Amino acid sequence: MIELVQGDVTRQHVDVIVNAANSRLAHGGGVAAAIALAGGPDLRRESEAHPHVPVGEAAVTTAGALPARWVVHAVGPVWSGGDEGEAELLASAYRSALGMAIDLGARSIAFPSLSTGIFGYPVEEAARIAIATLRECELEPTAPELIRVCLFSDADFGAYEAALEAVAGAEDG
Repeated sequence: MIELVQGDVTRQHVDVIVNAANSRLAHGGGVAAAIALAGGPDLRRESEAHPHVPVGEAAVTTAGALPARWVVHAVGPVWSGGDEGEAELLASAYRSALGMAIDLGARSIAFPSLSTGIFGYPVEEAARIAIATLRECELEPTAPELIRVCLFSDADFGAYEAALEAVAGAEDG
């Protein structure tokens, strides 16, 4: 089940919280900084010790003080106009994060909107890619029972809600 909520991803009581990460797993700003602050020094140390993660892939760490068991750090692309394979890299980041959650045996996962903050991905397009990819993965028999997308702003929530409705309409029609 894909569920949209508006709020703070660091407060989600799920097995896995997904971090909108960069390749170095540095927690400099945005969602990554909020996750590092809420997770505490153990999460930050483990992230800093982790090797480079390619764009479109993910890595796992413990969750520190977050209300989750693990943090999966998904590395989405920086928006470069849409002609540099960004759509496939973004879909791959979502698939990689879900794959790690499945490997961990997670029953619930909470995503932020990947790549739409400081990486500059247009939210409407990112929402379509995210929802289509999560819907595809949701149908897998080993997928988590709950796939939550936690959106901070009204605008982001509206974009994801429209994308979810469009996917549902296409499936019904």
